[in-house]
Amino acid sequence: MSTKTQSAFLTGALRSIVMSLAILVLSMCMTVAATAVDDTVKERQRDMKEIAAAAKAIAGVFKEPETYSSDSFRQAATSISVRANQRLVDHFATMTVAEGSKATEAIAAEPDRFAAIARDLKSYADALASAADRHPGAMSNDMRMKPGEPMGGGPLGTRVRNEATLSSMSAEHAFHLMLQTCSSCHARFRSD
Repeated sequence: MSTKTQSAFLTGALRSIVMSLAILVLSMCMTVAATAVDDTVKERQRDMKEIAAAAKAIAGVFKEPETYSSDSFRQAATSISVRANQRLVDHFATMTVAEGSKATEAIAAEPDRFAAIARDLKSYADALASAADRHPGAMSNDMRMKPGEPMGGGPLGTRVRNEATLSSMSAEHAFHLMLQTCSSCHARFRSD
């Protein structure tokens, strides 16, 4: 084999090795990126399931007040609170739409509105936790909604805007506003 042929052979072999390594590195990067997307979606979904389970537990207490335990009630409210506000916003900060997720691009298009709803969720959950602190024994009548108590919330996202109003309402009212916050968010930012 001549020197020229050997040089061409080595150059071709080296080029082939470099291309193979480049493809391998690119493939690994794509795998890492796909794993990161999967992990983000799984974490979001895990938090949403925890929020739903906590809300279901609170709803059960309002349906059967004799099951009320301030510790369990506070724990459920706190479970929602820690998953709301900035943590919820952060889940969608870098990516909204992804395979396996029902989140829509509306989150990226309206980040301030999404963040406000996430803050409201935390405010209502904190009001529920506070109610548990104020009622260490049985569920009292002042935790229940009263006939004619005005409702806020709803699909237009009307919110209680100050702590004084929030702390003066019944826990059950705060709970209904929290559920309406969830519904408003899903109606605006989730596909079915």
